[in-house]
Amino acid sequence: MLHPAKSKIATKQKSDLLYKAILKLETEEECYNFFQDLCTISEMRSMEQRFEVATLLNNGMIYNEILEKTGASSATISRVNRSLLNGAGGYESILEKMKESGEE
Repeated sequence: MLHPAKSKIATKQKSDLLYKAILKLETEEECYNFFQDLCTISEMRSMEQRFEVATLLNNGMIYNEILEKTGASSATISRVNRSLLNGAGGYESILEKMKESGEE
């Protein structure tokens, strides 16, 4: 059995490798192809939905409107909202970059 600290290090190394691979993607087509290979359709739809919810929350849309527009569960909307308010800043960072480049 692996020591818990060693297990966390191995997991971090694996996630670092994935993030480095993602950063190598240069075009939308490369990104699309990579994620199509990496994720199931269900995983992709879930990530797409969470990002749409984050965008809508960031734009001030209320829960009921988001639920109706996206079909996301109230649990998903709440989770994304918590991440926007108290998360690591990932949503905020990318949403700001997209806004600056006119892609939002």
